[in-house]
Amino acid sequence: MASKRDYYDVLGVSRDASEGDIKKAFRKLARELHPDVNPDDPSAAERFRETSEAYEALSNADTRARYDRYGHAGMAGTQFHPEQFMDFSNLSDLLGAFFGDDLFGGGTRRPARGGDATAAVELTLAEAAFGVTREVDVDIIAVCDRCNGNGAEPGTTPDTCPTCGGSGHVQHVSNTAFGQFVQTSTCPACRGRGARIDSPCTACRGRGRRRTSESVEVQIPGGIMSGQRLRLAGRGHAGEAGASRGDLYLGVTVAEDSRFQREGNDLVSVLDLPFTRAAMGTSVTVETLDGPHEIEVRPGTQPGETLVLRGKGIPVLGGRGRGDHRVVVNVRVPRKLTPEQRSMLEAFETTVDEGTYAADDGFFHRLRTAFR
Repeated sequence: MASKRDYYDVLGVSRDASEGDIKKAFRKLARELHPDVNPDDPSAAERFRETSEAYEALSNADTRARYDRYGHAGMAGTQFHPEQFMDFSNLSDLLGAFFGDDLFGGGTRRPARGGDATAAVELTLAEAAFGVTREVDVDIIAVCDRCNGNGAEPGTTPDTCPTCGGSGHVQHVSNTAFGQFVQTSTCPACRGRGARIDSPCTACRGRGRRRTSESVEVQIPGGIMSGQRLRLAGRGHAGEAGASRGDLYLGVTVAEDSRFQREGNDLVSVLDLPFTRAAMGTSVTVETLDGPHEIEVRPGTQPGETLVLRGKGIPVLGGRGRGDHRVVVNVRVPRKLTPEQRSMLEAFETTVDEGTYAADDGFFHRLRTAFR
């Protein structure tokens, strides 16, 4: 007969492992080795039995002390029942490995957290750029202000539910091949409240919560973009008694601004400039987020050239600095000319030479020259 493996080796833990480490190791192995998970592996049942026996021995302080001192010899006379799990805490640990701790055994039902709520807000470009404080109306489920959330009509009090004894849950016991199986579920009589209400609140009909509208003050940070969402913790729907509220998610839409086009943290605007002023150069005033700003247009400015105003764009969300404001020059060419104007242009044309329309050194030309 093959000798038994060391229990610590079976669970894959050290001899000084804590109770929590042993439980964690067993749960991991239970998920991997349970016969129901490995129906096609004929050795799974034996390996699962070995793992269960090791855990049953090491999870009990007395049997673990005997095993640590005498090894398997110290287990003589000890009856293990890994396939039946007569010790209910072991069954709870096994089932917890698959389903969680609160579903089986003497777990208590936790009050449900409130759901998340959503709302929307529309901002101007300036508000999105520099931030703003807004009041937002939100439709939420809140604690009933008539009964303060207990569900009973004022002047009356809820009674303890006789079905669950106030715990809010009931247990159903059944026998399986693994031993007793205890399933915890919400009490059908009180629906988990733990109390019986004979005189329900007329405002919320005994629910303790009701739909209402709430005004929420929101600090919207500068630099936010259309389509982003803000999370306001604890400003969503109310939870069950004793549970926290959900969160509020605020969807942001930034209205279009006819003066600017936003590109990330940069702004782009168009400067319409008569061809004569583009040719001779001029000073013009352009609109920025900070107000009017005077810029110099050098003589010979071409259509599509960009004048960059550093640091005049959108502030960086959650960071430092601002983007740039790029002004694209649109040189306007006259569509209609008077006879006098045509005559003047014709006279100008007779004075044109090769230097009049000489191409400016472009960026790549200047770059190549710099590396010669």
